[in-house]
Amino acid sequence: MVMGIKQLQRLFRGAAGLDIDKSDVKRLSNFIGERLRDLLLLGQVSASINGRDIIEYQDIPITAGLQQAIRDFKEFDEELSLTPILEQQATLPPLKLGISDMTEKKIPELVGAITISLARVFKAINPELKNPGSREWEQVEEVYRILL
Repeated sequence: MVMGIKQLQRLFRGAAGLDIDKSDVKRLSNFIGERLRDLLLLGQVSASINGRDIIEYQDIPITAGLQQAIRDFKEFDEELSLTPILEQQATLPPLKLGISDMTEKKIPELVGAITISLARVFKAINPELKNPGSREWEQVEEVYRILL
C-alpha cells in the first residue's frame, strides 16, 4: 500500500470532500501505483530519447494540472514514506533505466498529487458524489487511461 488508510482518507476529504472506506483502499493504492508507473515509463522514454541511462525528474511528463496538484499536496503537509511506494513498484516489471536521486525524492509528491487529482476527477464527474462506487471508479479509470 502506497500510504496509510488515514492519509488516503484525509487527502480525499480535503481535496474533494469525498469519503473513502476500507473497500476503496486497495483499489486506490493500485490505481496510484499504476499511474506512478505510467509516469515513470514515459519518463524512461524521454530519458532514452535524450541519451541518458537514468530517469531525471524533468523526464517525467508533468502536466499543468498535475503540477497544481503537487503544489496543493504540499499545502496538506502530509508526509509520505518512500519505502512502501518503492516496495509496491518493485512488484511490477522492472524499469529498464534507473531513477536519479532527485526523481526518487520527488516520488512521494507525485503520489500525493495523483491522489489529489484522482479525488478531484471523481468530483468533476459527479459533483454530488460523497463516496465513490464501482461505477465511478470505472469512469475515472477510463479517463486516466485516455489521458495518461
